Parts: sequence; C-alpha cells; structure tokens
Amino acid sequence: MTVTQTEAAGTGNRYRVYLDGQFAFVLYKGELSRYHIRPGRELEPKELEEIRALVIKRARLRAMKLLEISDRSESALRKKLTDSGYTEEIAEDAVSYVKSFGYIDDRRLAANLVDSRKGQKSRAELKAWLMGKGLSKEQTEEALAASYTGSDAREAIQRLARKRHFDPGSATAPEKQRFCAYLARKGFRYEDIRQVIQVSDWNA
Repeated sequence: MTVTQTEAAGTGNRYRVYLDGQFAFVLYKGELSRYHIRPGRELEPKELEEIRALVIKRARLRAMKLLEISDRSESALRKKLTDSGYTEEIAEDAVSYVKSFGYIDDRRLAANLVDSRKGQKSRAELKAWLMGKGLSKEQTEEALAASYTGSDAREAIQRLARKRHFDPGSATAPEKQRFCAYLARKGFRYEDIRQVIQVSDWNA
C-alpha cells in the first residue's frame, strides 16, 4: 500500500497517515521517521503488520486508561477511541479486548448509574441521561424496571423541593401549581408529585 498523505492530528506531534487515499492510522513524529513514512512511499506487508500491531497495542492501552478514569458504555468508549484517531476497526478491537476481561459491561453500568442517581432524578430524566451515556433503550429500561421505584421518585422530588426552598406546608396555591408544573416538566408522575406535595412533615 502507498502512503498518499500525512497531516498533523491536532496539537502535539501526532500525524494522521493515509494509505491509498484512505485514513489508516495515527503515528507520532518519531515513528514517521522510524518507518520512513512519507507521501509516495510504498509500505511492505511486514511493515504494515508491525505498524498495525503497534497501533492495536496503543488503542488497547488507551481503552484501559479511559476506563480507569471513568466507567463507560461500549458505544461511548468506541466513540472516544475514534475521536482520538483510531479507525473503527482498531477501536472495535480495543473494545472487544477490554470487554473480554470484564472491564466493560453495559448492563452493569446501567444498573450502577440508576442506583447512583435514582433519588435525584425522575424516571424520564434518568432514561434520557443513561441513553446519553451510550446505553441502549433496552438496557436503560431494564435497569430502571429493576431499581427505580415510586419511593425513589418521591425522594428526588423532596430533594428538589429542599433545593428550591419549597415547603408544601406553607406554600400558597399558586406556588404549589408552579412547583408541580416544574416537576411535571422534569418527567415526574402526577401520583408521585401528589403524594409528596401533600406531605407536610419532611426530614431536613
């Protein structure tokens, strides 16, 4: 295959390399010199195999590092890798690699995220938040069905009321209407809102 183009990949000393007109991989400036990468040069199969092995190893290490920083869904990790300059094929290999060790599990992630925020958000907000993390609709709804209850919704409503200094015991009718409308916009069910607003003895 022939090197047709090299271009700087953002800041630093990384360069995108194109083979036969297609983006192939990102290398550091020193690696360009080591492999004599320049437009017009034809790379031998052995050279390509060596470069590919280097890039695969780097992508796998990058995936591990990203998961150390923050737990991520498969799709979020895949996107982060492609955004970092890895081809879809290399990114998929890295995702499969970390998945084989159990470092990534979308269903486990969905359950953990629901448990961490279920007393702070409505079911609708949680669903949107989880899907924004790259989790599928099926995984999201499965986690919500398993963990999110009416008591979680009421706890979240109480938390929001305290945050907004809203006291249902002393609030006027217009104030209650405005707060109920606010909760409805956030996706809370009427039944959960009604039960909380009628409670006057709240814990601080």
